[in-house]
Amino acid sequence: MARLFQTGIFLLLGISSTLGLYFHIGETERKCFIEEIPDETMVIGNYKTQLYDKNTNDFMPSSPHIGMHVEVKDPDNKVILSKVYSSEGRFTFTSHTPGEHSICLYSNSTKWAMFGANNKMRVHLDIEVGEHANDYKQIAEKDKLTELQLRVRQLLDQVEQVQKEQNYQRYREERFRQTSENTNQRVLWWSLGQTVILLVTGFWQMRHLKGFFEAKKLV
Repeated sequence: MARLFQTGIFLLLGISSTLGLYFHIGETERKCFIEEIPDETMVIGNYKTQLYDKNTNDFMPSSPHIGMHVEVKDPDNKVILSKVYSSEGRFTFTSHTPGEHSICLYSNSTKWAMFGANNKMRVHLDIEVGEHANDYKQIAEKDKLTELQLRVRQLLDQVEQVQKEQNYQRYREERFRQTSENTNQRVLWWSLGQTVILLVTGFWQMRHLKGFFEAKKLV
């Protein structure tokens, strides 16, 4: 029983909701990502920009004086975050509607050439969702928690996040069921419409042929 409990804890700890990547954008290019997020879930994004230096044929360690515009839209296409940040930093938002959130980033500067850049920038992006967005070291210092208390707090947060994910999956299943039912109804009405059209066409053809045969005195 104890081994099963430990296995369950390790499974919870192994659940990851972190997206880490880097991508390249042009001077006026806009890059967007879709992240499925449950409702009432905090999301933190850490980013760093590096301009390409054509003189050294490599990316600079940092990109001073180059800002980054971050825009986040919820599933209803409502803007919940739109702000200009520095070349390296963090943005935070909390979802209030479950579903696909659009996270877009683009540079707010058109002066890359001043820094010897060749119209290309590398952006490192790390998105943390749910309990992964919590800084437990800071929480432990603030609330003066012991290591055991901090572990319990972390497990409780993970259980809460799992419940949110399960609720979101049920929400998706309900939307899928409604979509399937609506599609089935449309298919049914379309089939009935086709049947009615075929019956009317067949009836008209029979009347037409009957009138033709009568006119030719074949019947």
